[in-house]
Order: sequence, then structure tokens, then C-alpha cells
Amino acid sequence: MHTFGDVTGDAEGRRLSHPEVLRDLLAQAKLADEVGVDVFGVGEHHRPDFAVSAPDVVLSAIGAATERIKLISAVTVLSSDDPVRVYQRFATIDGLTGGRAEVSLGRGSFIESFPLFGYELSDYDELFEEKTELFTRLRSEGPVSWSGRTRAGLTSQRIYPTTDHEHGLPTWIAVGGTPASAVRAARHGVGLELAIIGGAPERFAPIAELYRRALPEFGHTEPRRVAVHSHGFVAETDEEAAETFFPAWSEAMGQIGRERGWGQQNPPRSHFDQEVEQGSLYVGSPETVARKIASTLRVLGADRFGMKYGNASLPHEDMMAAIELYGRKVKPLVREMLAA
Repeated sequence: MHTFGDVTGDAEGRRLSHPEVLRDLLAQAKLADEVGVDVFGVGEHHRPDFAVSAPDVVLSAIGAATERIKLISAVTVLSSDDPVRVYQRFATIDGLTGGRAEVSLGRGSFIESFPLFGYELSDYDELFEEKTELFTRLRSEGPVSWSGRTRAGLTSQRIYPTTDHEHGLPTWIAVGGTPASAVRAARHGVGLELAIIGGAPERFAPIAELYRRALPEFGHTEPRRVAVHSHGFVAETDEEAAETFFPAWSEAMGQIGRERGWGQQNPPRSHFDQEVEQGSLYVGSPETVARKIASTLRVLGADRFGMKYGNASLPHEDMMAAIELYGRKVKPLVREMLAA
């Protein structure tokens, strides 16, 4: 399960403060661990509608409060961060939690971090390419030499702490569905995380296949994992899930749409229903959501599914109920369906 720490509302509609959201997020992660969810992902944003700007700090707190769940960024905006510091921070979490940390690297779907940390948007592609190259070299956990334009170079330098993983910190590259991004992930020999936010999941099957075909071209003979990240919500019935989730989803999509020039109004219920029925919204009862997840995993040959379970003003209590259903009912159903 994934969260961005959306600033939520309470039962009376009052917007919570950032500290309240962070404390609720910790409770959500603890529950996910208790009910058997395998992975908990925390995103990074630098804007008022999200409470998490330092996912590594949040994941460290979650690691101290949980027993078994894996901890991943969803995503780390590497373009506006330093690869050495990112590796050190996540390797530290990994050591403290007995090998439970992973990192997912992305360019970020928002641009606020670039001016905040002094980067030019004109360097958008170069920043991510150079920093990803350096980060993946650091995974050797041996002496690293590297030079580029976007940060100071390294000359046979080691990075500490190291991890107990044979191939360094488990790493993914999150992509929005472009062929070039899939090939980049294959070139660096890391997992591919497909962020499927809208439209039919099967549209991404050629991207997943391109990634698999490209791996041996870059000398990676062992298979790498493919993951899916999409939005969703679980309730006892399809009707309850839709009625609870739609207002928050429409609010969030409308806000983003106005910022990016897609439109002035919140998306209508018909748009939402279309995404639930044929697109990439996993909203419904445990049985409905499990069937859709199993279908997506099959069609993409994916190994992992991550659901972003919160959205805009959706109350904490509703998210807690969704997490419990996801861990106790959806996950076992998906495993049964895939085994069959």
C-alpha cells in the first residue's frame, strides 16, 4: 500500500494539520503491518496538500514501529536530491530494520522541488539521468568513480553504511509509461515500477515487455521485477467504496487539472465510473478489487501491486478500514486467484 500523506479531513470536514496527518500515517502503517500487507510506500511532495516531504524520515519512524513490512519510497524525487545522501539514508533504514528498506527513484509528478532546492527545470532530463547513473553505481557498495555536470564527481570513494544485500539496496525506477524510461530501468538493471494512473492497464503491457527484452541487451541475465502503482479504495461493498472514495478522488483530480490546464471543474461521476470499470481505479469490495488486481498482474506479468489508498480529504477512519480489508481479504484473494 502507498500513501503520499494527503492532507485529509475529519468527520466534520475540518482539514487536519500536517502534524496530525503524519501521526495518522504512522497509525496506518502500523495497521498495514498487523494485517499482513507486504510493502508500505511513502511518497515525496513539497506542496501544501501533502504532509510528507521527507519520506526516508517517515519510513524510519514506521520501521521502528513495525515488525515485518517492507518500506519503500513512492517515490524519491532523485532529480532534486543527492544520490549519495539518498543511498546513505535508505541504507541506514535498511540496517535499522533488518533489511526491510527499498527505494523507488522517479523524476516526480510535480515540479515544486526544483526551485526549492535550486535546480533548473531546463535540466529536468539531465538531472535524472546523471543522478540515476550515480545511484545505481553506488549499489555496488565498493569504490565508485563517477563524473558528471550536475554534481561533484567521485574518485574511488566508498559510501557508508553498507547493507547486507548481495547486490546493494533494492532499487526500482518508477516510470509513467514511456519506452525510453523502461529502457533506462533495464540499462541500470533495477526493477521497473509502472505508475498507471489512468486508462486500461493492458496499455502498459508493451512497456513491460520492452523492459524485459532490453535487460539482456545490457548484460542483465537474471530477471528483474515489475511492479504496478495505481489508485484505489476498498470497502465492504462496491457501492460503499464508490460513494466514499469518489468525492475525495474528484476533488484531487480537479485540483491537479486546474493547475495543469486540463479543465476547471472536478471530474464527473461518469468519468470516475469509467475508470473503475475499465481503467486504473481499483475501487470496490474486496472481491471486486482482488479480481482487478489479479487481472492486472497477469496481463503485465507483474510481481507486485501497490495501491495508493488515500486521496485528498478522505478521512483517516475510512483509510484505516480500507487497509484492514486490503490486508485481511484482498491480499489472500489475489494469491488464490493467481495460484488458480
